Amino acid sequence: MSSRLVQLRTSKSTAPAGTPPAASSADVDEIAPDAPRVYLETLGCQMNEADSALILGQLREQGYARVRDPAEADVILLNTCAVREKAEDRVYGRTSQLLRHRQENPGLVFGITGCMAEHLRERVTERAPHITLVVGPDSYRGIAELVDRARAGERVIDVELDKTETYAGIDALGSAVDRDDDGVSGQVTIQRGCDKFCTFCVVPFTRGRERGVAPRDILRQTRRLAEHGYREVMLLGQTVNSYRYEDVSFAALLRAVAAVDGISRIRFTSPYPVDFSDELIATMAALEAVCPQVHLPAQSGSDRMLAEMRRGYTRAEFVTLVRKLRTAMPEIALSTDIMVGFCGETEEDHAETLSLLDEVRFDSAFMFRYSDRGITYASKKLADDVPDEVKGRRLREVIELQEQHTRASHEARVGRTEEVLISGVSRRGDCMVGRTPRFQRVLLPLDAGPPGTLVRVPIARSTGHSLRAG
Repeated sequence: MSSRLVQLRTSKSTAPAGTPPAASSADVDEIAPDAPRVYLETLGCQMNEADSALILGQLREQGYARVRDPAEADVILLNTCAVREKAEDRVYGRTSQLLRHRQENPGLVFGITGCMAEHLRERVTERAPHITLVVGPDSYRGIAELVDRARAGERVIDVELDKTETYAGIDALGSAVDRDDDGVSGQVTIQRGCDKFCTFCVVPFTRGRERGVAPRDILRQTRRLAEHGYREVMLLGQTVNSYRYEDVSFAALLRAVAAVDGISRIRFTSPYPVDFSDELIATMAALEAVCPQVHLPAQSGSDRMLAEMRRGYTRAEFVTLVRKLRTAMPEIALSTDIMVGFCGETEEDHAETLSLLDEVRFDSAFMFRYSDRGITYASKKLADDVPDEVKGRRLREVIELQEQHTRASHEARVGRTEEVLISGVSRRGDCMVGRTPRFQRVLLPLDAGPPGTLVRVPIARSTGHSLRAG
């Protein structure tokens, strides 16, 4: 371990038993004078968030200290996503904004990690020459050495994909100052990469082929979360329910995770519709710890578009899966992804998507317009022929319709008693915030309990996107 190792200061906690640790003056870093400081921002999905924690843990092991103010940093890292065009533009814009800090610190190093690093390995240094460190998602074991080289003046690019890297043996749980989560709900990556090759998606090219993390390592990480006071675990994977390690299926893994003492709730994301076996659905229904909430990406309601996207299912098969899930778990909440304006999408295809929203009535949705990602099958073989103004109008129509269903979903909980896992204090500081098993946000009185507490509360009203406890 490096001599630059940050010195830690701790004190005994006076919080109630079972309360998760939180960053405070009692357990944040006392930064050693010679410790290099790193500032990290995460752009993108929950996989990126989990990877950011892994990166910070590896840097800490080699003496780096995290700072929350980029003006204090020796190294600025952006952990990036390449799934959508706006994410790419945001990275360039953000690094340009942060470049002003080089006026006070001429040696300041800028780096990008994650999917965009692999996707744009050549273009990024041309468009943003101040970025001298480019690290792909399979190179985090050696991140400290790569940062050291960049700080020594070298331009460093390491974006090689590794068919076997799962980061086994590495914990993403660092000190309180490293964590960006709430100390109540933790994440464990169980799978990396993807084998689906949907025609619009960059993930197989930027994160490689699918490989599962060993169950023993998943359980080790889950137990460590529980030991640190976490009450909920989110299992992460690009197509998480296709997880398999030797003879262990995702259903078997859920049963093992549910047996970990201290973990009250289990969630997972993002599953793939074709990989929901009857065994998995039955397991989800039988395990009390598995939350009745699933993110089920539909992408489109048109069979023609689903075929062009190579999603592997028809609309009828998707609806049948929804029916199976709701039959097994009547209280289940469903969210989805909807893409508008994919190559060749007609008004009739769009109408089919709107009708799917009305038929399924998802509780919430992530909605976006298609963008050409440069390296996908769609980019190379299909024409991005839907005008941008048409994409915008279709997206507005999807959002307006889904908004009705989301508000109705929240209104339907008014008058019921819900079990809420308290996660912390609201940003305004006027109430506590928590989640129901269906992942709906609940606002509670300040005296409802400390973070990590499970409480049963009556729901008095809905704000449309949150519930208010009575």
